[in-house]
Amino acid sequence: MTLPLVGLSTSSVFPESTHTAFELAAELGYDGVEVMVGTDTASQDSYILNELVQEFQVPILSIHSPCLLVTQRVWGTDPWGKLRKAQATAQLLGAQTVVVHPPFRWQRTYAQDFVTGLARMSDETDIVFAVENMFPWRALSQEIAGYAPGWDVRDEEYLHTTVDLSHTSVSRTDALELIRDLDTRVAHVHLADGRGSAKDEHLVPGRGTQPVAEVLQELSRRHFTGNLIVEVSTRSAPSADVRKADLAEALAFARLHSAPMAG
Repeated sequence: MTLPLVGLSTSSVFPESTHTAFELAAELGYDGVEVMVGTDTASQDSYILNELVQEFQVPILSIHSPCLLVTQRVWGTDPWGKLRKAQATAQLLGAQTVVVHPPFRWQRTYAQDFVTGLARMSDETDIVFAVENMFPWRALSQEIAGYAPGWDVRDEEYLHTTVDLSHTSVSRTDALELIRDLDTRVAHVHLADGRGSAKDEHLVPGRGTQPVAEVLQELSRRHFTGNLIVEVSTRSAPSADVRKADLAEALAFARLHSAPMAG
């Protein structure tokens, strides 16, 4: 049985650079990286990214399209243009997956055509567009619909999805139920943890209340062939050594619990 590859999201080293993410991925023994396209110039430039691949001999497994609030102007302001750029970058660098969030609710034209438009793009390429589960925004104990068509990827006919285990914590979604409901549409996983807070915590797996180990074991039973991407927050790490230790712990957790169960 071929085990899924375990990659490191470049966002996991923030506020350090994309270069640091490649360096740590190589040093710690990750199978590759997911490039979170952000405000760091290197993350936006396929030439620089290819240089990092060659320097550290670490492949790029996936490209996370710039669809966060803080990256609304990265690669332009046209959301379809961003996706086409992400697709082209993935193809150029040998990545197999583009991660994308559902549109924000104020992106009305984009949201209206998102499901069908994404299906059209999928028909035109071998690149997998994996739509990520999100969560409702909360303010003063009230839920606000921040995404359209919606934050729960089960509600739409997406061909491929990304399951993020920090987002299941925020949305208070049963992560195992989500995996089972999506079945073969789970193409990509963001490994993290959370404690049920309204804050998107992205804890190291095993430090929160999410059934991360059980999810990995369930995926193993299903012979999951996608990638497992460690996407944790180390921004509060007091030193580079602590950050490295956190990322080593996350990798060890992923390898341990994604191994086939005896019997």
